[in-house]
Amino acid sequence: MFKGSLVALITPFKDGAVDEAAFRKLVDWQIEQGTDGVIPTGTTGESPTLSHAEHKQVVEICVDQVAGRIPVIAGTGSNSTEEAIELTRHAKEAGADAALIVTPYYNKPTQQGLYLHFKAIADAVDLPIVIYNIPGRSIVDMTVETMKLLAELPNIVGVKDATANGTRPMETRLAIGPDFSQLTGEDGTVVPFLSQGGHGCISVTANVAPGPLSELHRAWGKGDLDTVMTINDRLSPLHQALFCESSPGPVKYAASLLGICEPTARLPICEIADSSKQKVESALRHAGLLN
Repeated sequence: MFKGSLVALITPFKDGAVDEAAFRKLVDWQIEQGTDGVIPTGTTGESPTLSHAEHKQVVEICVDQVAGRIPVIAGTGSNSTEEAIELTRHAKEAGADAALIVTPYYNKPTQQGLYLHFKAIADAVDLPIVIYNIPGRSIVDMTVETMKLLAELPNIVGVKDATANGTRPMETRLAIGPDFSQLTGEDGTVVPFLSQGGHGCISVTANVAPGPLSELHRAWGKGDLDTVMTINDRLSPLHQALFCESSPGPVKYAASLLGICEPTARLPICEIADSSKQKVESALRHAGLLN
């Protein structure tokens, strides 16, 4: 089961191309700081504006740099089922441990369409699949009933839940069982999500605060709620600041302040406003990450 603090990795760029050196350094730092799993080529990794060649390059670099130390869950989703199958096949060939597959965006499929989309991918590629349910970006919301049907397939193993629905993890656990991995995709909801039966978080904030978030999840596992709340209080303004504009604009700026990579994102994600930069910097200082 995937659990704990996982990170939706940014994709560093330099001179318009993937900054491989910065990306490898970021992956190593995540592992050193206790991150439980890495997710390349997700939304935070700017998958919509990566070419197919770049997408595959980033997955391959990530798998190579991780070298089996922690799980790699490659983002392989698409609103085209055939394209999602192609990217998932590549992830398996590259050595990824699982695939994160988003509900098809723009098409607005029915629940039956969602079921058939994920079933087609699961049938085509023997690789564990985590469903990425994010209605805010894809418009469609996979119901618990549809997810239960998909969970009957042997390689559908969990969900990244970005619904921000506080009762959803409990409903999912009661319907599917405790072994179906539930990972929140909303940093600000991590504590209530865990309290309702969730297992961890696929985090944006972990790009710049991997150590504290790893510590939070380990404290939760030990029942050390004082430490959980202390860390959560420190990071709560940062969770908010990193979404003051469309992600990954703010988190890339935060990463640049920490010397991780350049703040550059690809259009239509643009440089964040000066007021947003002030929010990000202030939140990093509040979290004790920037002196």
